[in-house]
Amino acid sequence: MALALAARARPSSLLLSLVARFSTAAATPAPAAAPPKPPSAPPRQYGNLSDSDRIFTNLYRDGDVGIAAAEKRGDYYRTKDLILKGPDWIIKNIMDSKLRGRGGAGFPSGIKWNFMPKNPGADGRPSFLVINADESEPGTCKDREIMRSEPHKLVEGALIAGVAMRVKAVYIYIRGEFYYETQCVQRAVDEAYAAGKLGKNACGSGVNIDIHVHRGAGAYICGEESALIMSLEGRPGMPRSKPPFPAGVGLWGCPTTVTNVETVAVAPTILRRGPAWFAGMGRPNNTGTKLFCISGHVNSPCTVEEEMSIPLRVLLEKHCGGVRGGWDNLLAVIPGGSSVPLLPKRICDDVLMDFDALKEHGSGLGTAAVIVMDKSTDIIKAIARLSRFYKHESCGQCTPCREGTTWLVNIMYRMVAGDAIKEEIDMLDQLTRQIEGHTICALGDAAAWPVQGLIKHFRPEIEKRINKFKAEGGHPKNIMFM
Repeated sequence: MALALAARARPSSLLLSLVARFSTAAATPAPAAAPPKPPSAPPRQYGNLSDSDRIFTNLYRDGDVGIAAAEKRGDYYRTKDLILKGPDWIIKNIMDSKLRGRGGAGFPSGIKWNFMPKNPGADGRPSFLVINADESEPGTCKDREIMRSEPHKLVEGALIAGVAMRVKAVYIYIRGEFYYETQCVQRAVDEAYAAGKLGKNACGSGVNIDIHVHRGAGAYICGEESALIMSLEGRPGMPRSKPPFPAGVGLWGCPTTVTNVETVAVAPTILRRGPAWFAGMGRPNNTGTKLFCISGHVNSPCTVEEEMSIPLRVLLEKHCGGVRGGWDNLLAVIPGGSSVPLLPKRICDDVLMDFDALKEHGSGLGTAAVIVMDKSTDIIKAIARLSRFYKHESCGQCTPCREGTTWLVNIMYRMVAGDAIKEEIDMLDQLTRQIEGHTICALGDAAAWPVQGLIKHFRPEIEKRINKFKAEGGHPKNIMFM
């Protein structure tokens, strides 16, 4: 009996295994919790360009503009060595820097330079480089400052770019009204020749290259590359159909590249400091430094060199003392010269100043000529004034531009007075679409885009003007602007 009770009291093997399992589980420490993730780095802030990274160190004429002073600032430093590295090396470094053209279109400069023939003269035609200094876009004054204050950067850049494209000669085409700037550039060219930097055996490199300075006659249309070439040849400055493109058939029927003053002027510094240095500033695909010329309703209008992708608000408040009357008094900004659509304040609050960011908002960096308008601006009248400029500057070759810009002006000045009906707003927008993309050159687009921006962002203001005209007893009629 006692043995039976002892047997019944003895735990079964199944019970023992369960007890052992749970005891082991209880004794085993729980796995340690995953360490907390380190806080993510704050997004990079653009626009804190240091003085050591500035390319245009004499932008405000703090020093002399002559060749001796320019050499002290670093111009012509080991230029011979850069030339002797050869055209392919120069173009590769410009490509690696991600430099995009500073004249408005933003096309990758290295790719553009690489379009030129690798064996010029094989067919009996020499190659040429033409530098577009016909700065006529309303609000734009960056190239003017380079020619005034840093002419040797332009001359050295022209030499380096000319070597890269294997050209026989370089032509600097300067706007006719820039008489003083022409003198500055011509003086710099003369000094460079006297110092052996240009002409035969330029900089002792064995390369022969000449630079010629040419003044235009003041036509805005000559800022278009093919019209500029026509003018340089002594013919009326009128754009021509493409193809052929200038890289194949340009000046005097020879391979030609037309490029911007600022684009060329930054090239020597990029080569000296390395493409990685330049590409390290700004957002990807929007690299380097940029000259911004800021005018309009700011406390201190200026031209300043800053890092690409700087926020617009930071640019205005850091370098211009802010908007007149404070940021809340801002109405709109034209961010890239008169030919790009305006942006209202709600977009200006956060937008970055680079090619891609402005494109995302339906505008463009253009020439980076920032025109600021506060709430005292009659925004309709301001855009009408731009329409009148483009009508005046049209060469008249293309019917959509010749006739369309005339109708734009007539309708826009009726909108200024409110002497219209609301249905005409859509008619006006349709008119701009008939001009845009239907002309040989981009002047038609430049005339259309400001009006499109006005309708997109300030349509209520146009309707308000029409309502006011009607409330005051006006009767809409087809008034032609004289």
